[in-house]
Amino acid sequence: MTVKQLSLPELVEGCLELGIPGIGLWRAPVQAYGLDATAKLIRDAGLAVTTLCRGGFFTAIDPAERASALDDNRAAIDEAATLGTDTLVLVSGGLPAGSKDLHGARERIADALGELGPYAQERGVRLAIEPLHPMYASDRCVVSTLTQALDLAERFPANQVGVAVDTYHIWWDDQAPAQIARAGATGRIHTFQLADWTTPLPEGVLNGRGQIGDGAIDMREWKTYVDSAGYTGPIEVELFNDTLWARDGRELLTETASRFATHAA
Repeated sequence: MTVKQLSLPELVEGCLELGIPGIGLWRAPVQAYGLDATAKLIRDAGLAVTTLCRGGFFTAIDPAERASALDDNRAAIDEAATLGTDTLVLVSGGLPAGSKDLHGARERIADALGELGPYAQERGVRLAIEPLHPMYASDRCVVSTLTQALDLAERFPANQVGVAVDTYHIWWDDQAPAQIARAGATGRIHTFQLADWTTPLPEGVLNGRGQIGDGAIDMREWKTYVDSAGYTGPIEVELFNDTLWARDGRELLTETASRFATHAA
């Protein structure tokens, strides 16, 4: 998503040239290029698919909407398995229209995880609950902290449900370092993602993630927390930013790799 202006073949070529060993994929470009074609493209290049994003949106109250969400998440799990990644990242969903019941919404997430966890495990895929910054709680994700994410995940086996640690969403939370240690102790850190926090945020706030090194987050500090928790998996950079997307994609990919080396490697 960081360089969504590149086609998948262009992205693969750029990663090979820069020595980037893996790619975190989003479902929409995979579906546009073709699931099997994407899997072959990346496999033939010798690259790994680090994660697939996204599943989730479990908070609907209407039974038909809930059934549709579960069906879509089963499809996402199948796609992850085909791509060869063991991690499906979940954006859990916001409050349904007219609802103010955060507790009920979170319990519906737990109900969905209970149904999907065994299905994912059978296919070698883990579900990673990603807490999103509280500004997204109403419309995108009622899980706002790692504490909340782990309280949900720990109802299920670690090889079914864990968490995604994303600097953009948790850097402000003074409880997050201890929660990273908590997650690491039970093998529940399923992915680690980097994006910086820059202000002012754009209107709509969704596409405001800053390039590494441009904002307020000490990436090395957060990497130290994750390293100390025993995480040895891939580190992803995930930027949603209209200004970055307007630039040349190969230039942005090169810059991002350089920023990672400077601030987080």
